[in-house]
Amino acid sequence: MIQLQENKGIPRSLLLMMAAMAGLTVANCYYNQPLLEVIRRDLSVSEVEANLITVVTQIGYALGLCFIIPMGDLYSRRRLITVNMLVSALMAALIALADSIVLVWGASIVLGACSVIPQIFMPLAGQYSRPENKSRNIGIVLSGLLTGILASRVVSGFVGDWLGWRAMFLFASLLMLACMAITLAMMPRVKSNFSGTYGSLMSSVWHILLTHRVIRLRSLRAAFGFGSMLAIWSCLAFRLAEAPFHAGSDMVGVLGLCGIVGAVLASGMGSYIPRFGIRVFSIVGALLQLVAWTISYLFGDMYAGLIAAIILVDVGLQCLQLSNQSGCIEEMPEASSRANTIFMTTYFVGGSFGTFCAGVGWETFGWTGVCSVGVVFALLSLSVTLCFKK
Repeated sequence: MIQLQENKGIPRSLLLMMAAMAGLTVANCYYNQPLLEVIRRDLSVSEVEANLITVVTQIGYALGLCFIIPMGDLYSRRRLITVNMLVSALMAALIALADSIVLVWGASIVLGACSVIPQIFMPLAGQYSRPENKSRNIGIVLSGLLTGILASRVVSGFVGDWLGWRAMFLFASLLMLACMAITLAMMPRVKSNFSGTYGSLMSSVWHILLTHRVIRLRSLRAAFGFGSMLAIWSCLAFRLAEAPFHAGSDMVGVLGLCGIVGAVLASGMGSYIPRFGIRVFSIVGALLQLVAWTISYLFGDMYAGLIAAIILVDVGLQCLQLSNQSGCIEEMPEASSRANTIFMTTYFVGGSFGTFCAGVGWETFGWTGVCSVGVVFALLSLSVTLCFKK
């Protein structure tokens, strides 16, 4: 078993394993996006009810970030990861067998909460990497996470088109069992960062939130960026089902490949953050998202326009997430899981709110409403950055 020492470096094999596991577990939150139209028809529900599957999954993820991730500073991370993988496998199987939208919602909340495993890996990468490699290694794990998000949409789109949406979630259940076996074989035991009870641990999270303004600001502007990015994905299946596209879930999956640009950039972007600074990355990220939504509005009836918008909104988000997340973790290395809890909880609350607003925008004004939501969230992110100097 590998032994880790703080700030002494992480073996490349372990780093790559964490990146792979991050991608495979976070995928559980995104399998549903290309399948919303298929699920809607199969369960005979409205577009708003189908869209709520994505919303409640993200709410579950946010709850997991808030209440599960801090345990990484208190309990065995190895045990925490494997238990969450097991519960994820059970919830994915339950979704596959569900005969009502209410059951899908309930299982999706729990599945989202147990898919927070990448946010256990990232603080670990930051805490045990050599100081000069911290941002870079966090970026490698993040690139694995992003690849998982993108690949999940592609795989889900094609599996949903060929075998149906239920088969996709059965496959996800089996995949989580395989991930659990790999983690048990490779994941080292590392010392905890906190001694005390779970209650005192959670109290310390609130103390960090209230006393560290920089962490709050960095979390907030990244959250608005995430809400902007998810607006396009939460309604893309509905947009492609209409004229002039009349496309199915497989095309949603194909468009998911466009975001691979963001995943590739994330793997190498971390080394440039110390040179240019978190604030510059945040401004650039928000501006890229504004350009993306302008293109989406003007050329959203062509595949070329949607592809350009998807790429730019995703690259913009990676500028925001990697810079601000690594900054929060480095702000408090002695409480890395708790600092990451604050960042990611805020981040996914922003994503859930953006998804919900996009659904309302679609229902009320169609694609124009979705584009408006994306612009507003990107402007909010940019405003936070411009109003504060950190």
